[in-house]
Amino acid sequence: MNNLAIIPARSGSKGLKDKNVKLLNGKPLIAYSIEAAKKSGIYSHILVSTDSEKYGEIALKYGAEVPFYRSVENSSDLASSWDVVKEVLYKYKDAGQEFDMFTLLQPTSPLRDYKDIQEAYHLFIDRKSIAIVSVCEMEHSPLWSNTLPENNSLAGFLNVETNKQRQILEKYYRINGAIYMANVKAFLENTNLYREGCYAYKMPAEKSIDIDTELDFKIAETIIKQ
Repeated sequence: MNNLAIIPARSGSKGLKDKNVKLLNGKPLIAYSIEAAKKSGIYSHILVSTDSEKYGEIALKYGAEVPFYRSVENSSDLASSWDVVKEVLYKYKDAGQEFDMFTLLQPTSPLRDYKDIQEAYHLFIDRKSIAIVSVCEMEHSPLWSNTLPENNSLAGFLNVETNKQRQILEKYYRINGAIYMANVKAFLENTNLYREGCYAYKMPAEKSIDIDTELDFKIAETIIKQ
């Protein structure tokens, strides 16, 4: 199969300045996703979608392709990851290059490694799926959460039926943002991945850090060093 890895790396992050190229244990954050994609051995092309020449130079240094830069429309806070994916696929198509499968690898998931990508791909093939999305078990059950009124009263905060020990409650999972793998044809027909033919790839919590804050960086760096 002709597979494409897409690593989105917009500049101008408001929460954490230049987080996509911020040094994590001495290496730009984006480098972890590029290296994992390369080491997985399943991609014919590994592309970084960015609006920054600085980011582009870093991506090239670590072995990714930057054949074009992101459009102004898809460089704003309002553009979704799927808008970026479609732009990449259509630009390649205009250049005469089409793909069977793409994987969106967000640079903010540096603890996702090449083995995770390989295992997700094996699942993608074995299940004959339209998509594989990585998840992890939730740290706390959503059944233990609720909204609060203005006076912060906890009356009725927990349902009696769900106010049980954690071990007794059903397991809940969340999207961890590390891997979004999809059949190109199915995606372009319907960008909603969460439908029949989409399956979960389970990852442990310690590999599911999604970096958005300085604290996330420190946690990820501690795990990497250990």
